[in-house]
Amino acid sequence: MSLVKSIRVLGQLAVAAALACTNFSASVQAAPQEFATMPGEAGESGGKLVVALRSEPKTLNPILSVDATSREVIGTMNADLIHINRETQRTEPALAKSWKISPDGKQFVLQLRKGVKFSDGTPFTADDVVFSFNLYLDEALHSPQRDLLIIDDKPIVAKKLNDFAVEFDLAKPYGPGERLFDGLAILPRHLLEKSYREGKLAQAWGITARPEDFSGLGAFKLKSYTPGQQLVLERNPNYWKKDSAGKSLPYLTELTFVFVANEDAQIIKFQSGDTGLLERSNADNFAVLQKDAVAKGECLRDLGPGLEFQFLVFNQNQLDPAKYRDLAAKQAWFRDLKFREAVSLAMDRKGMTRLVYGGKATPIWGNVTPGDRLWLNTSLSHPERSIGEARKLLQSSGYSWTSDGSLLDSQKRPVTFTIMVSSSNAQRSKLAALAQDDLKQLGMDVQVVPTEFRALVDRVLNSKDFEAVLMNLVNGDTDPTPEMNLWLSSGETHLWDLGEKKPATAWEAEVDHLMESQMTTTDPAARKKLYDRVQQLAADNLPLIFLVSPNILVAAQSNVGNFRPAILEPYVLWNADQLFLRRPGAAKCP
Repeated sequence: MSLVKSIRVLGQLAVAAALACTNFSASVQAAPQEFATMPGEAGESGGKLVVALRSEPKTLNPILSVDATSREVIGTMNADLIHINRETQRTEPALAKSWKISPDGKQFVLQLRKGVKFSDGTPFTADDVVFSFNLYLDEALHSPQRDLLIIDDKPIVAKKLNDFAVEFDLAKPYGPGERLFDGLAILPRHLLEKSYREGKLAQAWGITARPEDFSGLGAFKLKSYTPGQQLVLERNPNYWKKDSAGKSLPYLTELTFVFVANEDAQIIKFQSGDTGLLERSNADNFAVLQKDAVAKGECLRDLGPGLEFQFLVFNQNQLDPAKYRDLAAKQAWFRDLKFREAVSLAMDRKGMTRLVYGGKATPIWGNVTPGDRLWLNTSLSHPERSIGEARKLLQSSGYSWTSDGSLLDSQKRPVTFTIMVSSSNAQRSKLAALAQDDLKQLGMDVQVVPTEFRALVDRVLNSKDFEAVLMNLVNGDTDPTPEMNLWLSSGETHLWDLGEKKPATAWEAEVDHLMESQMTTTDPAARKKLYDRVQQLAADNLPLIFLVSPNILVAAQSNVGNFRPAILEPYVLWNADQLFLRRPGAAKCP
């Protein structure tokens, strides 16, 4: 072929490609917009709502976010394919208007809404979905969501079928079904692909990036950020939801997050009317608010126990005896089931509920709280506190007491250890002090060590330099699958013995099998039976000493419409797109 002819052919191909791109763009642009219609009170457009955050978000990049504050802000700026309604706890269509699951449970085909646009006006297509899942699955990015997208050690595969259909192929069936897609923000390929290809995605969408660098599918978009003070979001004019009357959402013109370092200061701001919502309150502050809530026009809600559990955990990690000589010697106690059973029997859970939470908490003996009615194993026993029974257990395991009541182990060494607790959490510090008093009645010499939170987490997860720690975990869903990291022996939050090469005990091996089985079993009754057994094994072997589950206590000013808090995070902002401000004189508490 001559050079001239080759150039002509290449030119024709280029023109054809350009025409194809033009036709593609035109077809996407011409697609009629398929809105989602949301139930609820039809509100009034306009208004600015202010919410206090305890800290500044670390990032606005959904791929990299790990802290709760970042996730809360990110959630208002982005959208997922299928969403768990925080009020009903059931899945509902989001960016995917419908979906089908293959008979073998290993394939999901999602039909996307047509005509949806990112906040910068760029059309949303299946390319954005496939691109986003490739980011979540890229090992080099270390996305915290990646583990949830690995089934039977194989990553989920996302395939584009056409501009508005995506197929997801799984190695095995996925028990929770479409709940898999909740919370996975779909990102704009047109803005992030260049950063990704250049290996700079970790630097993209940092907290100090320019508003014009962002584009999302959520109800709001970034307007401004003032370090140390506030982050302001504004209404996304291209949002894809409407209310029952056909009015475009969101109602609010602006949603502002102000940074308020402690809860007492947050309460003051709320009482003065400077903020419209209170995401979470402790029991003491909630009692203060209750005194004049009606007079001040404040709507307070006690939602009962949520999905949070407070617990005490002992260090059973495999440690270098030469480096951790004293700690390694104490691990003989911590690995003794009778020792842990005695500690659990000594805990005055009812007293903790009353003295720390003013009754606004529930004693627990397992990892599933009463707030999770679907998955709670109601057959678990709830042993009453008994110092006498605890002493019998210790004695049967070779422990004894000195004349002054101090506990000695079988080697006649005094039983003394420390309990670390976050220095910034007043309620947890009170819990630790009560646990200290309870264990003193067994003759144990326990010291509470308040520790800065980040240092505490580092010592538990990284250096493993701790004896015992009192901390909490909050499940992100009522379904058990998000707890895989806690219960799998190889899990990143297998707190009592991190980094196991294989299960250290027979019961842990059984839990591994049960958790993996429930994740790939599609029959709800069968999954419930499997997870009931996990809860029973946890209660029998006490890797964690479960204590209490605090109630979810939230509040809103009476002029905030569609205030419908839920026990799943985010408690009050899950329906931020439907929140609105009532006209003066029309305020009321639902």
